[in-house]
Amino acid sequence: MRYELLKDVRLYLFDMDGTVYLGDHLFDFTKELLAAIRASGRNYQFITNNSSRSVRAYVEKLGRLGIEAAEDDFVTSAQATIRYLNQNHAGKRLYVCGTQSLIEEFRAAGFAVPQDIEQTDVVVLGFGTELNFKKPEDICKLFSKYPDMPYIATHPDFVCPTEFGSIPDCGSVIEMLAHATGRRPIVIGKPEPLMVELARDKFGLAPRQVAVVGDRLYTDIKCGINAGAVSILVLSGETTRQMLAQSEEKPDLVLESGAEILAA
Repeated sequence: MRYELLKDVRLYLFDMDGTVYLGDHLFDFTKELLAAIRASGRNYQFITNNSSRSVRAYVEKLGRLGIEAAEDDFVTSAQATIRYLNQNHAGKRLYVCGTQSLIEEFRAAGFAVPQDIEQTDVVVLGFGTELNFKKPEDICKLFSKYPDMPYIATHPDFVCPTEFGSIPDCGSVIEMLAHATGRRPIVIGKPEPLMVELARDKFGLAPRQVAVVGDRLYTDIKCGINAGAVSILVLSGETTRQMLAQSEEKPDLVLESGAEILAA
């Protein structure tokens, strides 16, 4: 029974880009799949490493694609990073290499994000779609002057998929800065289990009552494995069967796309 392990799943955690849509194209099955999950008495959340957009921006994007969503339907790497910072660096001043929307999320959570790099306690690296060379240069200056300054990254993805291919993501900037400074960050997002744990806590579920559905082996699938959840790889995004064959991360299920979940 291929889908037997899904019978106890009460919560589906969907990666977004490459899983429910690709760029600005909603997959044909997505609306029906989400409606079927809710109709069965189960729940779903959108779980994303992409820290370039605020939750509000994701709500607006899904609305444009025809999916009605609320801010409470999301678990993001920015939210998980805020939780980590509150636990380990509460009240500290942040230097954020990321988008303006990410900076505003940190400010809304009570963190100061001064423009003067000399007023910095912690460096936070996100997906900088507005990136220019000044920010990496500032980080190099900070690490040169303060070699032990705490350094956090929202997620480790090397690339972000688009309709035309891939663009550099946070993980690529991590590598660039590592070559320049010798420093590597503490990484918060997938494949670390924190976002899955946040979602589990929200619904009060056991690990195997949760399924992580995504298109990346080294983030989505490894996150599901690390969290003890059911891991479902979809081949509608980054991962190919050749990549799967060569990977140490083996998901519980491999599907051509999320449309196959409807068969369960």
